[in-house]
Amino acid sequence: MNNILWIARRLLRSTFRKKSSWIVHFGLPIAAILFSMLIYGSSSDGNLHVGVLNQDGDNTLTQDAIHFVEGLNNVKITMTDQVSMNKDIASGKLDSGLIFEEGFADSVRDGQPAHLRLVSAKGAEVTSYVKALLDSYLGNVAAIGQATKNDADAFDAIYADYKKSSFKFDSESLKDTAKFKDMTYQSIGFLLMFLLLSAVNMSALILKEREDRTFLRLLSSPLSARGFVLANVLVAFIIQLLQIIVTLLLMTYAFGINSGVPFGDLLGTLLLFSLVAIGLALLLTAFSKNSRSAGALVTLIITPTCLLSGCFFPSEIMPDTVQKISSFLPQHWLLDTITKLQDGRSLGSLGLNLAILVAFAAVFTLVAIYRFSRNNDVRQFI
Repeated sequence: MNNILWIARRLLRSTFRKKSSWIVHFGLPIAAILFSMLIYGSSSDGNLHVGVLNQDGDNTLTQDAIHFVEGLNNVKITMTDQVSMNKDIASGKLDSGLIFEEGFADSVRDGQPAHLRLVSAKGAEVTSYVKALLDSYLGNVAAIGQATKNDADAFDAIYADYKKSSFKFDSESLKDTAKFKDMTYQSIGFLLMFLLLSAVNMSALILKEREDRTFLRLLSSPLSARGFVLANVLVAFIIQLLQIIVTLLLMTYAFGINSGVPFGDLLGTLLLFSLVAIGLALLLTAFSKNSRSAGALVTLIITPTCLLSGCFFPSEIMPDTVQKISSFLPQHWLLDTITKLQDGRSLGSLGLNLAILVAFAAVFTLVAIYRFSRNNDVRQFI
């Protein structure tokens, strides 16, 4: 045990003696957080920007409808013309456009609201809010028109009383945490890739020590080959533990990102994935004859699997076939676990996800051990 700890201390000193190691292990996760903040932090300010085009003149009903939209929470209106509206919607300056066509006020008086169009390039997700509230408002006014049956004086009298009516609403604003969840998802996705690369780099030291013949000199000491491998695994786990803790602390306290997941649950799931990363790193090392072949396997396996599993962008936007393929990747199950934790699920209710991650770690490690024991080129490592 003392020999294993001695080798582990030696590896840690040699690793952190290089400035590049600090950048790779800690600088890149920090850069990933900043990149996620750049993507999601510059999103909408939470207000719906609506361009209003009035083609119905100064009719009272039309003006009142415009004032009603202007008074909606989180809605900012801009009076515009047809050309400017089309241009601003296309460029994204406006989320939608509300067009009061000629004859709108008369249609409301007749009890059949018409000549009103709500347009957007972003679909129903930005128009449904205004449409639902405006339909409710116009429905009430139209009901007056239906009741008065083209009696203009009666309509004006009842409508005047309607406008004087006071309604009391108790409202409470909720903080929108969606963008913080997106930042967390993106940051964790990049962190998973860095954990895999970090584990592979540490395991690749086994091959490098062999190529430099340092490994043979170490075997002349009381240290066994199995102890040397265990020391590398221990160092890889320590470095990944530090990566995870530093990343989570910076996300929470330095950058103020509320992940929506208890710190302990997030730390535990990421540490479980670190075991998967170490097992995969051992597997790649076991199938590599030298550091060059190990680098080739990393390029062929880690980056594509991270891409398919949704580490770089949400997997929901990918085709169904790709989503089904991602179910066979450990990164997918870690990201799925975090997403469900953000949705309010408890860690205890996600036993299947955790069991699958444990299974990945066990399978990778067992296959690596078998490969080491059966391959004459690397048998000396076990």
